[in-house]
Amino acid sequence: MPDRHPIAAGRFYPAEPQALRAEIGTWFAQGKTFAEATPLKPTRRTLDSLRGLMLPHAGYIYCGNVIGATLASHWNGTSAGAALPERLVALCPNHTGRGAALGVWPEGHWHTPLGSVPVDEELAAALCGHGGFAPDVRSHQEEHSIEVLLPFLQCLPAPEGKPEAARRITPICVGTRRPEDLLAAGLALAETVRACASRGEKVGFIVSSDMNHYENQEATMHKDALALSQVLACDPDGLLAMVERDNISMCGAGPMALALFAAHALGEPWASLCLYDTSASASGDTQRVVGYAGLCFGMA
Repeated sequence: MPDRHPIAAGRFYPAEPQALRAEIGTWFAQGKTFAEATPLKPTRRTLDSLRGLMLPHAGYIYCGNVIGATLASHWNGTSAGAALPERLVALCPNHTGRGAALGVWPEGHWHTPLGSVPVDEELAAALCGHGGFAPDVRSHQEEHSIEVLLPFLQCLPAPEGKPEAARRITPICVGTRRPEDLLAAGLALAETVRACASRGEKVGFIVSSDMNHYENQEATMHKDALALSQVLACDPDGLLAMVERDNISMCGAGPMALALFAAHALGEPWASLCLYDTSASASGDTQRVVGYAGLCFGMA
């Protein structure tokens, strides 16, 4: 099984390690400033209940601020990024249409200019064969939407209590929006996560998604508000119906719905918006806009 090598380095983010670390450091610094000014309210949302994040996957010049602010969002001085567990299921859309509908990269490492991220082979094997998940590398080979997030994750502090631990990922490329398929996958994912929890092993989710694509600013913000209303209500069926009915080109609607189906099976889900922006902030072009949202979500 070959390792996964970068396809987006030098395009979506710097290919030179020093420049890449410096740029990520800038986005983290901006995100920390934003998060300190607008901290998430505790209420039911505690660090212990945090299960995952939704992050955008465009070029860093367009969405680095949203990624940085979401990872820096915090309760009681501890950032969401630092609270992410060692084991992460990474759910992304399938932009190429290749490979399996629910393709799991089964083993090896994913490489970035900052080094390698190990695949959680045990978790991948536990998923494959259940809920429609299948071992598949073809869906991932030319898909950028997990890769773009990995350098940010590599720059996070180690999980609490595990200073030497490297985060492991289970990459899953989601190429379906069929509610029945995503529900079955979500239930299977929840069952696997629950089995890990019974052994004292926490598993987190990273959902990779941009929002509406290539309409004007007004239309994009309107459509994104509709889609986000369903995500914040933790309603996966409502999200899938909304993006279909209103022609919202949120590329990660399927992965987000899958994560929400799993969240409902695991407990009482909640979601909080950390930051929303559009590409117009960086480009100045308000006629051909992409939306970006960063969210934290979990179970009470």
